[in-house]
Amino acid sequence: MTTTSKTPLDRAAELRHLLNKAAHAYYVLDKPQMEDAVYDRLYRELLELEAADSSLITIDSPTQRIGGAPSKGFASVQHRIPLLSLDNAFNLDELTSWYTRLLKLISNETKLGSAQTDLPMVGELKIDGNALALSYEDGLLMRAATRGDGSDGEEITANVRTISSIPLRLQLNNPPAWLEVRGEAFIPNSTFKAINIDREINGEMNFANPRNACAGTLRQLNPQVVASRGLDFFAYTLHLPGDWQAETNDPPRPIDHWQTLQWLESIGFKVNPNAALLADLPAVKSFFELWDEGRRQLPYATDGVVVKLNDLQLQEAAGFTQKAPRWAIALKYAAEEAPSKLLRLTCQVGRTGAITPVAEFEAISLAGTSVSRATVHNADRVDELDLHSGDTIVVRKAGEIIPEVVRVLRELRPAATQKLELPNTCPECSSELVREEGEAVTRCVNNSCPAILRGTLRHWVSKGALDIDGLGSKLIEQLVDRGLLKSVADLYGLEANLLASMDRMGKKSAENLVTALSESKSKPWHKQLYGLGIHHVGEVSAKALAKAFPSAATLAQIACESPAQITTVFGIGDEIAQSLQQWFSTQANQQLLAQLKQLGISLSASENELINTSSEDETTNRLKGQTFVLTGALPTLSRSEAQALIEAAGGKVSSSVSKKTTYVVAGAEAGSKLNKAENLGVKVLNEEELRGLFAN
Repeated sequence: MTTTSKTPLDRAAELRHLLNKAAHAYYVLDKPQMEDAVYDRLYRELLELEAADSSLITIDSPTQRIGGAPSKGFASVQHRIPLLSLDNAFNLDELTSWYTRLLKLISNETKLGSAQTDLPMVGELKIDGNALALSYEDGLLMRAATRGDGSDGEEITANVRTISSIPLRLQLNNPPAWLEVRGEAFIPNSTFKAINIDREINGEMNFANPRNACAGTLRQLNPQVVASRGLDFFAYTLHLPGDWQAETNDPPRPIDHWQTLQWLESIGFKVNPNAALLADLPAVKSFFELWDEGRRQLPYATDGVVVKLNDLQLQEAAGFTQKAPRWAIALKYAAEEAPSKLLRLTCQVGRTGAITPVAEFEAISLAGTSVSRATVHNADRVDELDLHSGDTIVVRKAGEIIPEVVRVLRELRPAATQKLELPNTCPECSSELVREEGEAVTRCVNNSCPAILRGTLRHWVSKGALDIDGLGSKLIEQLVDRGLLKSVADLYGLEANLLASMDRMGKKSAENLVTALSESKSKPWHKQLYGLGIHHVGEVSAKALAKAFPSAATLAQIACESPAQITTVFGIGDEIAQSLQQWFSTQANQQLLAQLKQLGISLSASENELINTSSEDETTNRLKGQTFVLTGALPTLSRSEAQALIEAAGGKVSSSVSKKTTYVVAGAEAGSKLNKAENLGVKVLNEEELRGLFAN
């Protein structure tokens, strides 16, 4: 499918429009529409276009301004010294290039030639907050302003006075006539969560992120609201009159940036403790790598590391570009959300026959890895995104693991493109795809489909099911591709000699696998039931069903003849009952059960299981009618184990806290659910107290 390519002139116009729109939403409306990483990449593209052809530079280009225009809601004030932004580096190679340029520039400006080989730097965490300019006169805070466009900002002194980490009077006996301090206002993560819980309770829209919350707070017209939000502040830049020198009992005027941070701290400012004096470029890289790993343990958000030349005289020698200092750079962490060009839409088939649309796009670096494919979830999501060939899509790593398509930048859509749709036939077996009424998922219903077979086999041997060690995905692929496995039952006919002939399989490994297969025949009935891979039947529901119906034969009869009876089991609804009815009434599945039974797989509860079930029944209804929410890590119980205990006693486990919640069970590093429980007055239990409910 071909697309119409754009000229550099057209592309530059597109980018200007999109970036200016995003800047207005962020700076003026306080409603961010685009992640920083996405903005940065598009900005970089525009910058490269303008560098290649200067005629593309226009007066309204975002590359020609420093920030957004001040809002009309506050008085505009001119900064004594422009509050410039920083250039960005997106990887260590770009950092090296910047350092090399700076070294050459310093050597030329200072006439040091090749003698200057290392430049001591200061590394500071780049706080994801809002820059402030603080003006002091004779040691007293007289004015506080936002960055605005770098030249003019919004005067928000009354609000800033409520931030306890900003001194109203400097700790100097003889302060200078004027002094300017720059730094970052931010909202700690825990405070951010609490704010959003309050907003949710009050029916207000949640803030998108801590920076968004901070910006919205600083622009509140009521300083009392600002005070209640718990803002914090780190100072990082100082401006003093050129002729000022400290007098007796005051700390001496700093001569480098590292001393500046210490000086700011000594006169009453809070300075980020996670800063370091770095001797050379390798030390800078080590500092960055340290915090790229450690940043998630911090109580505040950071999106990179700021690297500054330490020597203030050398800073002056290096100078500035139109909008940024040459002696500093922001080295950004690997993007967790980024744009890319969509190439095609394909599909993959899951073990249940579910068709998952997959977007294939130009490779991008995302959260430290190269990514070129991402899930689009289902047909409804495909329609919602309105994907067209050649679209610029935004991709995110959900939980930093699974790439997914977040949205389409429709402003950048090429002309004369075609809408992309899912195929009507299975990409694995060419069977017609089916979408049941009320479901978002499209499925292949051909049980002989190779993709379904491979998925079915992987599920059968998985830890939650038969837990057969030594039978991984690669070996399953080989066995299916060679036609040696056409059903789960075929697993139990595999011989050691045959297995030993497979790639990366030795004689001992093959023998161990045959033994593991044999031992799996005696696994508990609920694991066998879960292993069958029946749609909607998970580990928890399989346990409940196995307890109520002690054999596959009993369950099959009830499912086919009176499925409503199945819904009397706690936690089992119509959806599962219908799925069981469909599965057990399918002839191919009946044949599979007969084969498994013939192979010695019980498909029923053992005598010990029946005894245990009988004893458990005495406590089944102990927690009936009570709803639990689990959060954090419990000392001895996993989340699934705690859930199983609660459900076995008749309780219900929910994923969200509400006024109807009976208990919230909280462990270490409990998150927003704990805060919400406390706000709603829901009783909170620890693991010991939870266990006590079963004993009473």
